[in-house]
Amino acid sequence: MVEFVLEQRQLRKARCSHGAILWARRARSLGVHWIAAGHRVGYRSSVTERQEPGGSGPLYGLYQARLRRQLQGAELPHHVAMIIDGNRRWARERALETAAHGHRAGAEKMREFLGWCDELGIRVVTIYLLSTDNLSGRSSDELDQLFEIIADLADDLSRAADWRIQHVGTTEGLPGPLVAALRAAEDRTIGNRGLHVNLAVGYGGRREIADAMRSIVRSHGDAGGTIEELAGILTPELIGEHLYTQGQPDPDLIIRTSGEQRLSDFMLWQSAHSEFYFVEALGPDLREVDFLRALRSYATRHRRYGQ
Repeated sequence: MVEFVLEQRQLRKARCSHGAILWARRARSLGVHWIAAGHRVGYRSSVTERQEPGGSGPLYGLYQARLRRQLQGAELPHHVAMIIDGNRRWARERALETAAHGHRAGAEKMREFLGWCDELGIRVVTIYLLSTDNLSGRSSDELDQLFEIIADLADDLSRAADWRIQHVGTTEGLPGPLVAALRAAEDRTIGNRGLHVNLAVGYGGRREIADAMRSIVRSHGDAGGTIEELAGILTPELIGEHLYTQGQPDPDLIIRTSGEQRLSDFMLWQSAHSEFYFVEALGPDLREVDFLRALRSYATRHRRYGQ
């Protein structure tokens, strides 16, 4: 079987194209099968012979198995970071009443995503759930719903498997019940040795660096050190020891959904040598094949670290 994989951008451009229709007819006459990679739930294209919106069906299963075979023996990332984006757009596209529907769908997808990571032996995953910018830029109604959704997610993940849950971010601006839920999840999983899950809540990369420097200065001052002595010992390694993710490896791969291509103040220090992969699918529409394609792309890259 000849197999072509179309990205979401190609499908969108081809949706109303007369040429694309002729192209698809010609493909069918040649026995070519089309599989849409990274498409959105509910999307219909004249190019796709069969739509598998939920990540199911024989074509999807065959393609997923093929990707898994390609990853056998490949070098996989130890630490994957995920910017889950597009939840509100997902809700708007479906004319749902509030953005909370999209946030709940995104949270459910993150439960799936962590399962995929765990199955493949990835050791650390960081999920960007709520930024410091969100705290000042979103409405109080949306934030209240988000706080509840994130608290429920933290509680569920702390009971799901032998996973270690860690909150990375500041508690400043977070409501008491959410802070309590995050701390309870950390305490409940402190002895677990499975997948290490960082929940980036109230997180900002610039704030993290500022907090790290504040911690260094305070510790040095408490020990009676001088500014001159501090200047002599200040190194990137010392700063890294005071980040929210202290002691963890930096992310090897950062994935962002929804087609946006920016970091949005996420892991600015830790991403110095990270690889990036941008998925067209909105957050709740992310499929396992999208993730496997990201890993396949990562496995083909050569990280030279300036060499």
